Amino acid sequence: MQNFKKLQFILFTALFVAQILTVQAQSRQDINFNTDWSFKKTKDTADHNQNWEKVTLPHTWNATDMQLSKNFYEGEGIYKKEIVFGNEYQNKRLFLRFEGVGQVAQVYVNDKLVGVHKGSYSAFCVDITYAVVLGKANKIVVKANNTARKDIIPVNHFLFGIYGGIYRPVSLIVTNQINITTTDYASPGIYISQKNVSHAMADLSVLVKIENRSPQAEDIQIKSSVFDQKGKLVLEKTTKEHVTTQGRQKFTQDFSLVNPTLWDGFNNPYLYKVVTQVIKDSQVIDEVSQPLGIRKFEIVAGKGMLLNNKPYKMYGVARHQDRWQFGNALSNAQHKEDLDIIKEMGTTTIRFAHYQQAEYLYSQCDSMGFVIWAEIPFVNTSTGEEGENAKQQMTELIKQNYNHPSIYVWGLHNEVYGKTIADYPAALTRDLDDIAKTLDPYRYTASVSGYGEMTRPTNLNADIQGMNRYYGWYEGKIGDLENWASGLESKYPNNKVMLTEYGADGNVFQQQEQTELKDTFDYGSPFYPETYETKTHEIQWPIIAKHPYITASYIWNMFDFATPMWNRGSMPARNMKGLVTFDRKLKKDAFYWYKVNWSTNPVLYLTERRAVERKHANTQIVVYSNIGVPEVYINGKKLPAANADGVLYRFENVTLKKGKNIIKTKAVKNGKVYTDEMIWSLK
Repeated sequence: MQNFKKLQFILFTALFVAQILTVQAQSRQDINFNTDWSFKKTKDTADHNQNWEKVTLPHTWNATDMQLSKNFYEGEGIYKKEIVFGNEYQNKRLFLRFEGVGQVAQVYVNDKLVGVHKGSYSAFCVDITYAVVLGKANKIVVKANNTARKDIIPVNHFLFGIYGGIYRPVSLIVTNQINITTTDYASPGIYISQKNVSHAMADLSVLVKIENRSPQAEDIQIKSSVFDQKGKLVLEKTTKEHVTTQGRQKFTQDFSLVNPTLWDGFNNPYLYKVVTQVIKDSQVIDEVSQPLGIRKFEIVAGKGMLLNNKPYKMYGVARHQDRWQFGNALSNAQHKEDLDIIKEMGTTTIRFAHYQQAEYLYSQCDSMGFVIWAEIPFVNTSTGEEGENAKQQMTELIKQNYNHPSIYVWGLHNEVYGKTIADYPAALTRDLDDIAKTLDPYRYTASVSGYGEMTRPTNLNADIQGMNRYYGWYEGKIGDLENWASGLESKYPNNKVMLTEYGADGNVFQQQEQTELKDTFDYGSPFYPETYETKTHEIQWPIIAKHPYITASYIWNMFDFATPMWNRGSMPARNMKGLVTFDRKLKKDAFYWYKVNWSTNPVLYLTERRAVERKHANTQIVVYSNIGVPEVYINGKKLPAANADGVLYRFENVTLKKGKNIIKTKAVKNGKVYTDEMIWSLK
């Protein structure tokens, strides 16, 4: 036993020494900090003596209650963990970087407040170096509070709920005394700009922000290396710099890349990598890697989006980040599943609404080829007290995501109104636009109105005017979208306009035969049939498609999502305008309507497949097909040819028999047979 303990001690010592040498040799560490947390709610009427719960991040305490009713826990939750920082961290800088905490966070180390952050959706980074005691257990406590406040955007839970908790990952960042900054609004500290982009040449600029916490000024080198997609070095620049101990310092490196491979959306989402190193005495003392997609976005009023001087189809959806029984505490695999579903439909552009979303998501969009709209949660209403926080979140959004090539526009606000152009919402929007243009003069800005008139007082304060139009749902008839589009096109031909939301709710548990539906709707009704949502999109997409004046359109929404203050359509706490259900398990008919129009993959699909119980013996059958004219059989009998409207085939005057009716469709393309089948039952 004694020999065994001696061997254990020798092995432990060897591992500890190896760990010290590893830390000392590395220029920077980014360590997963998501395990071994304990959590409890500060106050909970259900259990005043609640015990601490062991949790792994990401975590939210509203994973279910916010998705069921307005009676959810709104308040404070406390997270804690203990960690020993050994002597390997001597002379190192230590930071905790939180990617998202809902929505006010207070961070304590050994009972010392080291940072406060206001805003649920952006990252923040706190320096814990001076609060940590090496060689002893250090107590980390995070207090999170998701109470809606007038001075923090969003100011209420109305359009979507503010989930509570540390719902995105946390990392421990370890650097040397001289480091690329981690605390410039939690940005990577590297800002890569590009201009004069063509297939022949691209001018690049790398801005590096350095901090020096060593005792004296130092001579350093900054080396930026550009690697192609295969890892081959294609460009390198090294500059000699002198970094003082007085404040954060900026250094810029300019160079040109000859004959670059351009990032071209889904055509070729080609990514270079820029690795920036800080070198002292021939040793790399810090290093940061960032993506580089070389591309040129240009919007031409009346004609649409040009990507690298070529027209690019902007088939768009909006996406909320929450999911049934998970809230917003999602894994990377769940984020990727969402993107895969969106891509399957043929979507090319995503509006990440109404807030900054996960860093993993933006990175995946870079590598997959989506074109992205990113925005802050200045939505729904204003209080007059949220201005400073809105400016902070605008700054965070841009600085944290500056290097993502997929992002083409920064969203400033959504459906916030004033009575005159001098009122608070318009004035704040202009300030936000100025911040965006100052930080990033190379991208567009956009603001969004819920009304269809260009003359609204809060409009025209950004490069792009977005409008949310719910014809047939909140107002008018479904087809009124045509008059809106043609009217703006006639009056304001030189304005850049986007249809930033449109659609209708569809409860998959409520069905009605499409032939019974009107083209208007009472959204106060308890009955939200899926078939009305389908009809809305069948009518409105062809209108959008024939108006290039609408530079981009964004379906509201890709997925059903939680609205805890709502109780509509017999489904409490739910917005059901998604094309896919909240749990991602069922794709509605409208999903396949867009897939047949947008995707290059074969689609053959029978609609109204959940409207099983039929009232009318005389009816119609609708098939979506992008693989040619389909045949349809009912109870084994082939129907006469359909009336075709593009990819929609309508078989009319179909007679159902009493009881079960088996409906099949078939189409052939390139020798391959495609089929689909459903059952209707006539009473």
